Amino acid sequence: MPRFEQQQLYIDGRYVDATRGATFETVNPATGEVLAELQRASRDDVDKAVASAAAGQKVWAAMTAMQRSRILRRAVDILRERNDELAELETLDTGKPLTETRAVDIVTGADVLEYYAGLVPAIEGEQIPLRDTSFVYTRREPLGVVAGIGAWNYPIQIALWKSAPA
Repeated sequence: MPRFEQQQLYIDGRYVDATRGATFETVNPATGEVLAELQRASRDDVDKAVASAAAGQKVWAAMTAMQRSRILRRAVDILRERNDELAELETLDTGKPLTETRAVDIVTGADVLEYYAGLVPAIEGEQIPLRDTSFVYTRREPLGVVAGIGAWNYPIQIALWKSAPA
């Protein structure tokens, strides 16, 4: 019997069942205990997630840099508030020592997110003179949806390393 109930996919701001109903088990590598049954996303599920992310990215890009920074800083606060809880899950999932996941995994992921949260309002474009009466300018703005592939041994940390700059 799994320790946790079956987990759904998170698409378009809500938990949903996988369209094909396929699942797989996640196992504590240190003990062999089945932790949970996870729903396996199909190609259709991934397409829905990407379409939702693309729609959400338009909302994100329309926000001011300060608004985006505040949201990222709130995420940092949540990670730090829940560090021990997340570290315990990370230990169960990876088999790593709890001392390491508490001191490294979530902490350094939150640090990276905090760095980029602080950088967001500081990123500016440039004004480049062409001649006395004209100039061009550049703008730096969010461009679109990205995907990152993580590793089994640092899932939260690496997810934040990849998503924070995006």
